[in-house]
Amino acid sequence: MPLIDQVQKDMTAAMKSREEARLSALRMVKAALMKLKVDSPQPLDEAAEMQVLKSLIKQRTEAADAFRKAGREEQAAKEEAERALIETYLPAPATEPEIETAIQEAMSETGVASLKQMGVVMKAAQAKLKGKTVDGKALSEKVRSRLQ
Repeated sequence: MPLIDQVQKDMTAAMKSREEARLSALRMVKAALMKLKVDSPQPLDEAAEMQVLKSLIKQRTEAADAFRKAGREEQAAKEEAERALIETYLPAPATEPEIETAIQEAMSETGVASLKQMGVVMKAAQAKLKGKTVDGKALSEKVRSRLQ
């Protein structure tokens, strides 16, 4: 089932159960997906949908941090709840051993040993972890520590 159809189905369920916060977050997700669908000449593929979800998660994380710094804990909690809901639509996160294995395999395949060629290792490691949710910043830190 396409992601947009799943979100619509979940919106209907949230309306029936009168979950206002969940409904609001789902509407935001659907609006972002519909905007991408309208703006893009090609049909939506799974990678594009996941990119939209990741950008929404990043926005929620940054907003929660900003609200915390401003002393608005209630708003920060709302943003984090929305982020948690959006994360349920992403694929399962990669485990620590999977990440370590992917980095090791990528380094052995590419034969890279210098920090200057870190991008090559990153690209290969991300290809090995395709289909899983991986934090790019954490992955780059691990690759950097291995190459030093």
